[in-house]
Amino acid sequence: MAFDAPAGTEPTMPERGVRHAPRIEELLALVRSRGRIEVSESARLLSVSQETVRRELRKLEAQGLVRRSYGLAFPVETSSFETALSERRQSFPEEKARIAAEAARHLGEAQTIFVDEGFQPLLAARALPRDRELTVLTSSLPVATELSARPNVQVIMIGGRVRGKTLGVVDGSAVDMIRTFRLDLGLIGANGVTIEDGLTTPDPAVARVKAAAIEVSRRRIFIGAHHKFGVTSFVRFAGLEDFEAMITGTQLSSVRARAFHAAGANIVQV
Repeated sequence: MAFDAPAGTEPTMPERGVRHAPRIEELLALVRSRGRIEVSESARLLSVSQETVRRELRKLEAQGLVRRSYGLAFPVETSSFETALSERRQSFPEEKARIAAEAARHLGEAQTIFVDEGFQPLLAARALPRDRELTVLTSSLPVATELSARPNVQVIMIGGRVRGKTLGVVDGSAVDMIRTFRLDLGLIGANGVTIEDGLTTPDPAVARVKAAAIEVSRRRIFIGAHHKFGVTSFVRFAGLEDFEAMITGTQLSSVRARAFHAAGANIVQV
């Protein structure tokens, strides 16, 4: 049976004589419980060699369940699994901070902005200029809380059902409310981005909110770390052609960046 250790704790190894799940299932549970983990730490916790961990991670990556990058492994979100906001804070924080700052530099003359749910959009909200009047429509409780303290920002929080994992708001009333607005700019995140499938997310309700925000935003910018690229999640909500820019980190490989450029995406790396 696969274990699911809380973030920040070490999972307890099965006792001798107890039939335990295949190692690959234990490794997947470990990656999912941590949000991200180093190969060396995985080997230590599972009492196996680093080469064994790498071999099992390659199998999981081939199944579309994890991604590997620079000695790290992190989970791919599916229709049955999604990382919590608290876990997303641990993945590539420096890269995400650079992306947020670059998004702020792309505001142009925008005065009305949609800010998506998720940790990357929250960082983008924090990076918004403090010296100009803005109206921000958001589906994120953390974004609304962050910006409501700023006297120069009018925050409009859409109504609906709050998702516990991300503190984002979804469902029909949220979509209907978004569609009443006409916005200058949408800052949009995703769980996966591929040339073939465009932008995807695990939850159909989230996909509808994102699609509605794209529909009412005159300009749209994707913001997301490099590990989102090459990943397909459950529900498609947009194509590459829907965005004037896709801001990501320099960790995105040059080969993959060129492939997205060739497909028509304006990849901005910071």
